Amino acid sequence: MTMDILRGQGDFMRKSRLLFAFATAMLVAGVPVHAQDKGSIRYRWHDAQGLPHYSDSLSSEAMKYGYDLVNDRGLVVQHVPRQLSPAERAAAKKLADQQAEQQRIERDRANAEAQMMSAYPDEKSFLASQQQSLDTIDQQIHTTQINLRSQEKALTDLLGRAADIERNKNPIPKFLVDGIAKQRDVIAGQRHALQRQQELRAQTVQLQARQLARYRELKAAQEQPAD
Repeated sequence: MTMDILRGQGDFMRKSRLLFAFATAMLVAGVPVHAQDKGSIRYRWHDAQGLPHYSDSLSSEAMKYGYDLVNDRGLVVQHVPRQLSPAERAAAKKLADQQAEQQRIERDRANAEAQMMSAYPDEKSFLASQQQSLDTIDQQIHTTQINLRSQEKALTDLLGRAADIERNKNPIPKFLVDGIAKQRDVIAGQRHALQRQQELRAQTVQLQARQLARYRELKAAQEQPAD
């Protein structure tokens, strides 16, 4: 009795190993295990001219064009798409990356808009926030203008000293020449900074106009009665 049980257990283990090996081989070949329940499987594919081909084994041509697994009743059990070339894989990855980036941008914009609507429950508070941003830029512009006038006055004083020396027919000292050149560089930098600030203000005004329009659009959608 005990020997019979042991023999039965041994047969069961051998069959289990065979089934596992068979399933593994089918997975490696790209054939679903459940396909074996559907009868004898053949491979069918269409070549470059669209002509169908059948085979009992998987060929390189079938993998090139893509193939169907067909059972003995002519029914397609599974479709396996063709293999992509390296260039096609690279293009597909690039497209997927672009789509993912676009989705991220849209998701970030939706989150930003949700935060905006939560932070500013009415248009008055929204406009006050926009004006505060403009006031900050205007203060920066005003400070730069004051500094620019101060630097221009300093340059005028240096040029006046150089002119007095020239009128007395004396050579202008090198330190004064260098000081004038340095002061001109400072003024050029201040003017460039002022130009950037003024451009930033103009861009901010345009951006705020678009933001206000979007705020009003979202606010109208919020206030619209639900169906």
